[in-house]
Amino acid sequence: MTEKQYKNISEVSKLLSIKEHVIRHWDSIDPKTNEIRFKGLSTRTKGGTRYFNKENIKKLELLKNLLFNDQGKRDKYSLDLASKIITSSRYKNINKNSNLDLPNKQNVNIDKLNKILSKLRNLENIT
Repeated sequence: MTEKQYKNISEVSKLLSIKEHVIRHWDSIDPKTNEIRFKGLSTRTKGGTRYFNKENIKKLELLKNLLFNDQGKRDKYSLDLASKIITSSRYKNINKNSNLDLPNKQNVNIDKLNKILSKLRNLENIT
């Protein structure tokens, strides 16, 4: 049996241990700017149903790692800053070299991500 190309929000929520309402918030329109908070997190049908492919799930997992610490508590990064970090060219290069093979999350290169986060936190402390 082949793996589905797209997953629904409840499957992604269970896979990544992120509550559905949090995913919806990240993927919704910010009323202040009238723009999507974080672009490219889902693929939507004409009816508005969200579906997630491997690339979308990879972005969600990276976003989760930036926004939450190991205990599941919200870290000091804002959604805007996390979006800028993930869309930066340096981060994209690291993301391309990552071996994320869903649903087996053991292939994620967490060490590289943690080193980047540590460097970013050090930079924040300097300013």
